[in-house]
This record gives sequence, structure tokens and C-alpha cells, in this order.
Amino acid sequence: MTETIAPIGGAAAWRGAELATRGFWPRRLTAEEIAALAAATASVREAGRAPPRFGREAFAIPALAPLLAEVGQELEHGAGVVRLSGLPVDRIATEDLKRLFWGLACNIGTPLLQNTTGEVLAEVKDETGKGIAVTGGGSGPVPSARARSRSTGPLRFHTDKCDVLALLCASNGIEGGVSRVVSTVAIHDEMARRRPDLLRVLYQDFWRMRPADEEGVGHSDRVFRMPVFARGPGGAFTSQYSRTYVEMAHDQPGVPPLEPAQIQAMDMLAALADELCAEAPFTPGDIQLLNQHVTYHGRTAYADDATSGKHRVLQRIWLAVPESRALPEGHRVQWGRTEPGALRGGAVPGVSAIAA
Repeated sequence: MTETIAPIGGAAAWRGAELATRGFWPRRLTAEEIAALAAATASVREAGRAPPRFGREAFAIPALAPLLAEVGQELEHGAGVVRLSGLPVDRIATEDLKRLFWGLACNIGTPLLQNTTGEVLAEVKDETGKGIAVTGGGSGPVPSARARSRSTGPLRFHTDKCDVLALLCASNGIEGGVSRVVSTVAIHDEMARRRPDLLRVLYQDFWRMRPADEEGVGHSDRVFRMPVFARGPGGAFTSQYSRTYVEMAHDQPGVPPLEPAQIQAMDMLAALADELCAEAPFTPGDIQLLNQHVTYHGRTAYADDATSGKHRVLQRIWLAVPESRALPEGHRVQWGRTEPGALRGGAVPGVSAIAA
């Protein structure tokens, strides 16, 4: 008899509109906190420093210590999502905004490399130059996650390779581009109730691929296996998933076709994500922090306004955080290290993006 997988429950199993009742979605920055961020930004600017050439010690923000302690708890032991709002980005120069966001992120965790070319503070915006939506689904190679994200197309629910994803909306004022966030625990638990057979499939290995535009090509294991859902030592849940990377792996010679049950399981995961997610416009000055073990994120399609010159621009930082959970030993192939609080993840696992 096949063992039944029980629902997980708890604070991370929120659904849709419940997120707005939790107190951190959003939490508006106070005038004192904004002033402290501005002062720390001025300090690093006057010292001639810019990302990635400073860390937490150079960006002192004691006024935010109580907030950041609560944020850390909420990310690892609560809902796994935080949105800080109210940053007056229209009054902050672009380079100072990068200093501020980088310095704040360094007070939450350690920034990681987002690709092997050294991208550390990414700007997620349309790079096609023509408002093209890169979505895949046609003939030819599977478009990479980076190509999709730097177009105007929708993004499927996925995780990034870090403990905490930090996003700042630096500019918006355009049509669409609604932020979508969903609890992976809620998906897990609903699948346990409706289709436990498919839930068991997601605890089995799926072939993945290391994308060349993130992790380069110099890997002996460019394709590897890992489950979508897993439990680490002590039972802590984790999900690391991008259907794009699964599809890219099965596009490679020697990788067997996806099994019907695997396709069914991924299809149901996507349907439940649509059903259970929270959606909210990403307005300028919003900072979104997402625990990548218990949430997926995505977006709707958008269109920049060439007439007015308005563009959707998000700044993105990947973080390893000191309060992270232990991961299964089998996840070392993706994360580099699996112990709690480790410097792990990123395009070059276990390497800090902070330069001396």
C-alpha cells in the first residue's frame, strides 16, 4: 500500500486574499525608516562606493533593526512573503536607489551571483526593444527563463535559485505586469486532498537543466535530477521549481521523455497556483521579499508606454539568509551546500556577490 502524504498546514499555507490580513502584505515604511535608509545611502555614496563593493557593515540602519528582525521571522517561520511599501523612488536618483536597495538587502542576507558573467543587481525589464513577449510553446529550442523574464510576456510560477528573492519596483506606470505570488505549501496541501497520486509524483525526481545564460556551459552535469517537493532534515519543506528548466532538460539528447504522470502533476501544480495565488500591482517603491522554499512567483504580461517613456523596471537581488532551513542532501547538486544558514545557491553556489 502506498503511503499517504499528509498536508503540512501552518502559517506558510496561506491562500490568495488571506495574505492581505497578515500584516506584512504590505507593511508601509515609516518616515524614520526611510530617513535612516537615506542617511545610509548618502554615507556610502560619499565614500565612493556602489554595489557590489560594500556590505552590511558599511550600510548601518539601526532604526530598521526591529523591522528586519520581524521580516526574518516572517520569511522563514511565517507566510514566507513580505512587501515593504512607501519608498519614494521618484525622489531618489537611479544610482542611489541601487545603493539603497543593495544596502537594505545586505542587512537581510548575503547577495549571490545571478549568472556567471557577474550580474549581482539585475534590472528586470524588456530587453527585446520591440515589446516582444517571449513565451515559448512553438518550434525550436525552449526559451530560457532569462529570455522570458527580459521580455514583456507573462512568467509562469517558478522559484529563483536563492533562499530569499528581493525585488524592488523602481518604475512602473504601464499596463499589466501584475505580480503573482502563491504558497507552495498551499499547493502541496490542496494536492494532498484532491490528487495524492500526483502529489507523490512531485516528490520523485524530475530532470532539470542548468541554463547556459545563467550558469554557463562548463558543467559535467548540465542536466541533473531533483524532486519538485522535498523535506529536509527535521521535516522542513522545500520546493525548487521552474517548468522551463524541466522542459529544457527534456530537450537534450539522452534525456528520456517526460512521463504522462509527470506532465499531469505539473499541469495540476500550475492550475492550483492560478487558483490559490495572490495578485497585486507592483507599484514604484514596493519591495517584495519571497522565501523561495515556500513560494512561487510569476507575473502577467505587460506593455511599456513608448509615447510617455514609461517602462516597467524591477531591481532584483538573490540572497542567502542566516535563518534558512536545512535542505535534503540530494539538493546539494543545485545549492552547493544544504546545512541551515549556509552561504548557498546562486549561479556559482556558495559564492558571495559582495566585492571587496
